[in-house]
Amino acid sequence: MDLAFIPSPSRGVVELGPIPLRGYAFCIIIGVFVAVWLGNKRWIARGGRPGTVADISVWAVPFGLVGGRLYHVITDYQLYFSEGRDWVDAFKIWEGGLGIWGAIAFGAVGAWIGCRRRGIPLPAWADALAPGIAFAQAIGRWGNWFNQELYGKATDVPWALKITSAEDGRVPGTYHPTFLYESLWCIGVGFLVIWADRRFKLGHGRAFALYVASYCAGRGWIEYMRVDDAHHVLGLRLNVWTAIVVFVLAVVYLVISARTRPGREEIVEPVPAGEETPDSPDGKGATPAKSADKTDDGDTEGSKDADKDVEKDVEKDKDGAESAKKG
Repeated sequence: MDLAFIPSPSRGVVELGPIPLRGYAFCIIIGVFVAVWLGNKRWIARGGRPGTVADISVWAVPFGLVGGRLYHVITDYQLYFSEGRDWVDAFKIWEGGLGIWGAIAFGAVGAWIGCRRRGIPLPAWADALAPGIAFAQAIGRWGNWFNQELYGKATDVPWALKITSAEDGRVPGTYHPTFLYESLWCIGVGFLVIWADRRFKLGHGRAFALYVASYCAGRGWIEYMRVDDAHHVLGLRLNVWTAIVVFVLAVVYLVISARTRPGREEIVEPVPAGEETPDSPDGKGATPAKSADKTDDGDTEGSKDADKDVEKDVEKDKDGAESAKKG
């Protein structure tokens, strides 16, 4: 007898007249909004302009959805193209099935196009989005809960997930909630990136690389627990190998980038001439404060001139005092 478990929803869709409201789609949409909202705040804090993150996301999100679906369909082609299957189901993205590897890869292509159109360095934009993407994944994983999919091995732990559906080869019972494990891991990754970015001033794509490496470290052991059908290479699931390879690439990038381009970008987004900026004293055509000409010791020319004027005033006061004593 199961004393405690996580119940599965009886259905993953609610019919609102002719419009079906699907839990999986809601989780994806909410995740995207969270990523864009947090990314916008981080972008502005780095010196960027409001709205830029959303504008580039218009390119990144559709590319990411297409890439995520393609990766899933290609790596699990038997679900759509084997005997007795309907290939049209490959287009039914609302029924679940997005591969994060394809989503990130294709999303980066879309983001590159958007950044290029705005004259923005892609690594800086990716750094601003990194923790938001992790939080979006944490929210998106709950879509698997609505669809009763991607669970782990059978277990009787108090937090086990109870599967009630018998469709598509499911066996009702209690299983490890791998969707929950990954959701919690992604939340931890998001906070880790925020902390490390503040502590070490990560720039030039290193915050994004930290997100990738940290996610892969968790995805490897979580993927190993899953029991859904998957292709295996040398005894390991394909996604485990993908996590290992991507983890190594992310760590290599972190090390090389830190050595070749230390620090963080001073200016992440150019301001067109004549436009107002927050650092502008008169609100017109000012250059951001970070781009002011600096001398070798870090002081601006204007501050040095002001210091000289103060020194002259002090000398005059001394001369006046000495004259008064002699008189």
